[in-house]
Amino acid sequence: MTWLVWRQYRAPGAIAVVLLGAFAAAMLAGGVQIASRWHSMLASCSGHAACLQQQQPLPPLVSQSVVDALLLVGIGVPAVLGMLVGAPLVAHELESRTSDFAWVQSVTRTRWLAARIGWLMLAAAACGGAVAALITWWSGPSNMLNVNAFRPGQFDIQGIVPVGYAVFAMALGIAAGTVARRTLPAIAVALGGFVALRLVIADFVRPHYMTAVTHYYNLTSSFTPPGQAWLYNQGAVSTTGQVVPQGWGDLYPALPAACQRVFNDTQGPPSKSGGSSLNPVFSCLRAHGWRGFATYQPASRYWPFQSIETGIFVVLAAALIAGTFVIVRRRDA
Repeated sequence: MTWLVWRQYRAPGAIAVVLLGAFAAAMLAGGVQIASRWHSMLASCSGHAACLQQQQPLPPLVSQSVVDALLLVGIGVPAVLGMLVGAPLVAHELESRTSDFAWVQSVTRTRWLAARIGWLMLAAAACGGAVAALITWWSGPSNMLNVNAFRPGQFDIQGIVPVGYAVFAMALGIAAGTVARRTLPAIAVALGGFVALRLVIADFVRPHYMTAVTHYYNLTSSFTPPGQAWLYNQGAVSTTGQVVPQGWGDLYPALPAACQRVFNDTQGPPSKSGGSSLNPVFSCLRAHGWRGFATYQPASRYWPFQSIETGIFVVLAAALIAGTFVIVRRRDA
């Protein structure tokens, strides 16, 4: 069976290897330049954060359009695997009626399906892992400078979660093709289902993997979560629990009357702010019981979050594959 799988998928496999090689070459070419400039920045700034923030880690030879195109590859690879490889696996056999021949031979349906799914899932995990490793390495200097690896958009294309995405997309395509029995509808279901689940997980589920940390601090000082933390919200809270986000447009109407007078005396009306020190206003707020707050996920939770999300997609993939086996074994070709 392994030989038959190789014969059937050697052409798509060769194309995937060539595309992955081209992607790796592009990433390495740009990544070496970025790494060299990053080390030069560290040497010239002696590790001072303020100095580093004024620098640009991307050398002139690496344009932003190229960066965006390379990152788009990392986001799209799992979906492409599910649509173009997973969806036709069973659907094409049923559509072309080759299943009438394949499933009446000495090889059982279970063995036939297990051989194909096993190798394709392994290939999906390897492909997703290779692309993720390249992007993670390439993004290293930017992650350290902008401390944004934990934030949505960056979290999704680095670390180990792309492996979970690739495995799930492949399983979803296979299951959709088994149920639909047609390749084109299976491709549409694989793409739509993958995108929809990714959005739901990223927007509504991921923020709640672990209870966020809320830090309260004196308004006359500032607070920035250490490391590559994921900041949810920051602002001010009163003794009655009134929460106001950052920005004087929201905070000014909520100020106690005494603090509004202090603000007007210090800055003038909000629309005519002259940029002088706001310390008297903050001191007034502090006297009235207001505190600053920041709700965030600490940087130390990056890998636990990666593991949780990868586990979710792997478990869903396993459930889809189990359902596929049940359907194929019970359904007449």
